[in-house]
Amino acid sequence: MELQPPACSAARAAAPHRPRDGGRPVPCRCPPPPSGGGGRMAAAWGRRGGSALLRGALGAAPGRACSTGAPVRAPTATAQELESSGRGRFLLEHAAPFSAFLTDSFGRQHNYLRISLTEKCNLRCQYCMPEEGVQLTPKSELLTAQEIITLARLFVKEGVEKIRLTGGEPLIRPDVVDIVGQLNKLEGLKTIAITTNGINLARLLPRLKEAGVNAVNISLDTLVPAKYEFIVRRKGFHKVMEGIHKATELGYRPVKVNCVVMRGFNEDELLGFVEFTKDLPLDVRFIEYMPFDVYASSLGNKWNFKKMVSYKEMLDTIKQRWPELEKLPCEASSTAKSYKVPHFQGQISFITSMSEHFCGSCNRLRITADGNLKVCLFGSSEVSLRDHLRSGASQEELVEIIGAAVSRKKKQHAGMFNISQMKNRPMILIGG
Repeated sequence: MELQPPACSAARAAAPHRPRDGGRPVPCRCPPPPSGGGGRMAAAWGRRGGSALLRGALGAAPGRACSTGAPVRAPTATAQELESSGRGRFLLEHAAPFSAFLTDSFGRQHNYLRISLTEKCNLRCQYCMPEEGVQLTPKSELLTAQEIITLARLFVKEGVEKIRLTGGEPLIRPDVVDIVGQLNKLEGLKTIAITTNGINLARLLPRLKEAGVNAVNISLDTLVPAKYEFIVRRKGFHKVMEGIHKATELGYRPVKVNCVVMRGFNEDELLGFVEFTKDLPLDVRFIEYMPFDVYASSLGNKWNFKKMVSYKEMLDTIKQRWPELEKLPCEASSTAKSYKVPHFQGQISFITSMSEHFCGSCNRLRITADGNLKVCLFGSSEVSLRDHLRSGASQEELVEIIGAAVSRKKKQHAGMFNISQMKNRPMILIGG
């Protein structure tokens, strides 16, 4: 199929349907770009309708704007200064809406990209993978560091503002600090986050923070050392705790702790995890057990509805101990329902993927370690960006391919019972 050159983002946003399979793009009705600036300016204007130029004119923070106290670069020009020039006024008045290529047919704007750096992990969590591990993709078929940066740059140019690095376990990838440093150079990227099991975190976090990481999620399903070894089939509880404390020492606010709650497994520790937030600036996130094929394990080889503890059940248990629990406001695209015990430093949240899905406000896309784009965590549909990249696809062609995949994203996932019957990668091969 011969790919058509992309229409401008404003024209695509106004079109009822994206052009596909050689269909004619919607004619551009944007105002002409401002005079001057040469080819680079015209190219940027045509790709984003001026929004990329506006972002560049306003400046971006290489240290990323965040709540950790990390330095933020002063913008190169204020809105008032832009208004004082003809070009600035034009950019402010005619900045295009969010990229049509990252906006699906339901109007959801995808400004958050999760990139899996590796399929390997140094733990063997029982709900995630069997003790003997999983069959891994050959190294030659995984994304190289340069390919990761190339794709990340493309997504950021189209409007992605947050990138989260996942795995497997991302901190066992030898070049992880270098990858973060390269991501940190991308203009327009506001947040670089990482999700880790915490084993290597205390050792690497100072370098990661210097390179640009400004948000950390740490997986921990129990506060009992012996149970930890049972769950993950490895030692390391004290290393994880050391990583959590190192993150708080380095000023991360909050440090997010991810806890998958399973009946008969760790639901008896809910109150202990809430207590964990009393003296530390943590956000303990209770995650409903989700249906992924985890192969054979001592927990069974398929998702079992009876093991899922719903958000409301967890909330009721916690409110019996702390009836004064306060609900916190949240962003429209947030996956979490957040609460706080008054006078506690930290807070708790619930990720209600199963009992109360948040598909309607989803702003996330995923790239697997082998370079496949997944527009929905629970969907089996994937598009290989790696193959297109290695076959020499141009930036415009890649953007069209990404836009076509995003446009096919469904309104919501199929529901927990249907998902449990669907074929999908195990979480370890998707990227958490």
